[in-house]
Amino acid sequence: MLLSIHHLTEYQFDQPVHYALQRLKLRPKDGAGQQIIGWTLTVDGGKVEAEHDDPHNNHVTLISVEEGRTSITISCHGQVETTDNHGILGRHRSHVPLWAYCRPTKLTTAGRGVQKLVAGVDREQSDKLALLHQLSAHILGSVTYQGGATGVDSSAENAIAAGAGVCQDHAHIFIAACRSMGIPARYVSGYLMMDGQVEQSASHAWAEAHVDAIGWVGFDISNGISPDGRYVRVATGFDYRDAAPISGMSFGARDKSMVVSLRVEQ
Repeated sequence: MLLSIHHLTEYQFDQPVHYALQRLKLRPKDGAGQQIIGWTLTVDGGKVEAEHDDPHNNHVTLISVEEGRTSITISCHGQVETTDNHGILGRHRSHVPLWAYCRPTKLTTAGRGVQKLVAGVDREQSDKLALLHQLSAHILGSVTYQGGATGVDSSAENAIAAGAGVCQDHAHIFIAACRSMGIPARYVSGYLMMDGQVEQSASHAWAEAHVDAIGWVGFDISNGISPDGRYVRVATGFDYRDAAPISGMSFGARDKSMVVSLRVEQ
């Protein structure tokens, strides 16, 4: 499937910026069922300072914001050829050791809420893939998808306590539950071509777990499926903070607003 992606992010600062750096993780990954046909990144109000691949094999672009600016626009677009691999990515390929994906982070620490969810699945079954699908469904049934119910800094336990969250929260809960059972798991940010909806206001997020003899397998908890040809993987990490599309710091401006415009179509 050939997917066309247009991703526009506009930042407005409350006053002129003295100095600002932004870290971008917007370029899709190559391999494991997807191939970049073409990809372009442009910045209005800043310039590219450096590019590199991080330990999670994410492509990172570091940009600086021009002094005195009150706004910056980051635009990227391109085409990605995808293959439906039923969410299966295969063996572990990373500078990060597999065991590291079993360690909890601040956003994926398993407290009482996660432990209660894990107690609701059959951990004794020998089919780990079936266990993970059961876990995914149990999370979706326990934490309602609701935009605005949480924030980017909300943890898995925060979302469980609220009883609602978004795709980021579902992924964090799944990851926390997997790690509590000794199953390596990681966070994924990317794009999803939605049925009947070309225009979107945010990118998507899901999780991947490592299953013996199979390798990494994707789980989109919010939609109750494993990723197919409509999905494009962009960045992975221990949690959202490792895979955030845009992050950074600024001096001279105390507040900023962000507007995202996204189109994903065939």
